[in-house]
Amino acid sequence: MGSLGSVGYLLVSTLGGMFILAVLLRFMLQLARADFYNPFTQAIVRITDPGVRLFRRFIPGYRGMDFASLVLALLAQCACTALLIVFSGFAIPNIGLVLSWSSVGLLSFILNIYFWAMIVSIVASFIAPYSGHPALILVRQLTEPIMAPFRRLLPAMGGLDFSPIFVFLALQILRIVLIDPIGVNPRVVLGI
Repeated sequence: MGSLGSVGYLLVSTLGGMFILAVLLRFMLQLARADFYNPFTQAIVRITDPGVRLFRRFIPGYRGMDFASLVLALLAQCACTALLIVFSGFAIPNIGLVLSWSSVGLLSFILNIYFWAMIVSIVASFIAPYSGHPALILVRQLTEPIMAPFRRLLPAMGGLDFSPIFVFLALQILRIVLIDPIGVNPRVVLGI
C-alpha cells in the first residue's frame, strides 16, 4: 500500500466510520426512544437526515424501528468496506462477500457502541451521578433498555448495581457467538 492508499484508507476509515456511527446512533436512539430534543440527538439527526430521508421514501418504519437508517448504515458500510479493500491493494470480492462482511461489521459496531456507552455510564455514575449534562442523559437513555431486563432479574444490593456486569457478559457472548466465527479481517471491516 503506497502513501496514496494509506491516505485514502485513513480518510475512508475515519470519515466513513464517523458517518456510520452517526447513522447507527440514530437507529439505536430511536429504538431506545431517547429524547429527541437533546442537542446531541438533534446533531445526529441533522447529520444523517438527508440520507435517511432519501431511503424513507420507499423503506417504511415499523413499531419505532427506522429501517431506512439501518439500510443507509448497511450501504455506507458496504461502500466503506469496498473502498478499504481497494486502498489495501486488493481486488473487490463479489457483492455477497462484501455484504456479509458489512453486516458483521455493523453488528460489531453496534456491540462496540453499547460496550463504550456502558463504560461511560458506569464512570459517570461514580463521578457525576446526578449530572444533567445532555451527553450523559443520552448515554443513560441508550443503555437503559439493555440494562432494564438485568435489573429486574438482579435488583440493587446494598446500593450497588451489578447489572452492568451481566450486560458486559451478554455483549461478549454475542460477540463470541455471532462475530468471532465469521473470521473477517478486522483491518478491512469498520466496527470490528
